[in-house]
Amino acid sequence: MIHLDVGRQFSGQGSEDLLRRAARATLQVCRADPSSSLTIVVTDDHRMKELNSRFRQVDQTTDVLAFPADFHDPDTDAPYLGDVVISYPQAASQAAIGSHQVEDELQLLTVHGVLHLLGYDHLEPEEKAAMWGRQDQVLKALNLDLSVEED
Repeated sequence: MIHLDVGRQFSGQGSEDLLRRAARATLQVCRADPSSSLTIVVTDDHRMKELNSRFRQVDQTTDVLAFPADFHDPDTDAPYLGDVVISYPQAASQAAIGSHQVEDELQLLTVHGVLHLLGYDHLEPEEKAAMWGRQDQVLKALNLDLSVEED
């Protein structure tokens, strides 16, 4: 199950169905347990800066953060993968820079965050190549043509 927590000020600005679709596509391409659940949070830069500072000791906002979890829902025994937190203002800014729709950027950030929940990273060149390859596979499955050069 894909849980969504979209800040009131961003509700209706990016299709919640697209975020769920992006998360599901990532799970499917990565052959994750289809019963897995996760949460996607869409928030503002102030909250992102707080989270980035608290958990990564980086005192600035960012576009997406992933908080992996490793437990099973006691009621359903389904794996809970964790939380993906996305900054709507960063997504909007990056969409404008990339000349694409903010909904597309939100999907890209969702895919990126879910890949982190699944254990992908991009600190080392080999890891980055693997993660970007998977990300490209998911974006293709979503029919999104976005060239990505991020770190």
